[in-house]
Amino acid sequence: MVLEGNPEVGSPRTSDLRHPGSQGSCVLSSGEDAQPGEEPIKYGELIVLGCCEEGGEETEAQRGEVTGPRAHSCYNGCLASGDKGRRRSRLALSRRPHANGVKPDVMHHISTPLVSKALSNRGQHSISYTLSRSHSVIVEYTHDSDTDMFQIGRSTENMIDFVVTDTSPGGGAAEGPSAQSTISRYACRILCDRRPPYIARIYAAGFDASSNIFLGERAAKWRTPDGLMDGLTTNGVLVMHPAGGFSEDSAPGVWREISVCGNVYTLRDSRSAQQRGKLVENESNVLQDGSLIDLCGATLLWRTPAGLLRAPTLKQLEAQRQEANAARPQCPVGLSTLAFPSPARGRTAPDKQQPWVYVRCGHVHGYHGWGCRRERGPQERECPLCRLVGPYVPLWLGQEAGLCLDPGPPSHAFAPCGHVCSEKTARYWAQTPLPHGTHAFHAACPFCGAWLTGEHGCVRLIFQGPLD
Repeated sequence: MVLEGNPEVGSPRTSDLRHPGSQGSCVLSSGEDAQPGEEPIKYGELIVLGCCEEGGEETEAQRGEVTGPRAHSCYNGCLASGDKGRRRSRLALSRRPHANGVKPDVMHHISTPLVSKALSNRGQHSISYTLSRSHSVIVEYTHDSDTDMFQIGRSTENMIDFVVTDTSPGGGAAEGPSAQSTISRYACRILCDRRPPYIARIYAAGFDASSNIFLGERAAKWRTPDGLMDGLTTNGVLVMHPAGGFSEDSAPGVWREISVCGNVYTLRDSRSAQQRGKLVENESNVLQDGSLIDLCGATLLWRTPAGLLRAPTLKQLEAQRQEANAARPQCPVGLSTLAFPSPARGRTAPDKQQPWVYVRCGHVHGYHGWGCRRERGPQERECPLCRLVGPYVPLWLGQEAGLCLDPGPPSHAFAPCGHVCSEKTARYWAQTPLPHGTHAFHAACPFCGAWLTGEHGCVRLIFQGPLD
């Protein structure tokens, strides 16, 4: 059955050969295993963009009605049905008690009808490349004591560490048997070095319950110049590393596609095209603080421990809320005092003191039921201060601290959803195009997933102070 064995595949991974001095995603001080009672070393955290709360009612701007204040349907920092087990809004990747990483070992050329028999050993990880009806290539993987492997996908099987489901534009979650998901059951895998500097690398596709990855005859696959095999998954795994890191000076990077072996390519003409993009030899699959991972239905943000130390804490966000309320902002028309509600109260309906904003101009008011301009559209209202017409929505403070670039004051809101954060955080996400569909890109609110509108995608909030 085995026609050829190539022990040279046991040499360093293809991506490692191309990028020998890749820098790590984070640097921690100790390389020793955690002692009893100590926290294990954390490699980083994955955060799902655009999570929302189940059961909330739509805002009048989303419904196209103006009958009164309603609940905001999207709740940043929580999945629709709550965080449960491996299905949650964020996941910390920490060093395992025992290494479970794998690395390429031997490559075999075999007859395609015999592939299932060759892959019957569940203890043997392997990747199968079907080249034709009569010819397949199988790359066997062996245990790697230097890495930990974490798998991400739609499947709820035990080998998946982070279960991810589709997040629709506007913050909705595609759930239920009737919802057709575009996320692969075994979407990708992340391998983290167990020793400093704890480099984290991402690869397309994950191993199934039989410890195998199958690339069928129609999947994009090819032989590399050094004689090895590589390929792409059906809808692909896209990665974008921010320029300048994930900080106050960050700028969006360029979206790339990651192959099964971890090589970096330019994007295909469409998401599932069989023709791969061009190899980008000066870029790697090493995750950096702020790297975005798109799985064709959900987008994840990678944060390193060092990066999270620079992010605001929940206590800081709460202090900012209290400070904003202490300034006693007022509705310029009703002269009532406005206040952001406590996140602990949950999302029912906007509070009576809830601030509302005209997203075109940024003027903040209390809720009122007048100024409708139905001739301009069901969601349109006229600001009584500047007469600009546009959506009128309640303001909600962003509560997922890991999405924030800096601990700056909550001065800007995304349009049209009304989530509030610092100026630099708002401007960064408003300039960051996120993949959608087969080849489209849209900037979206990172807290709820709503597509951004308007010239800038966000607006500076204009509060009126107390008259006394």
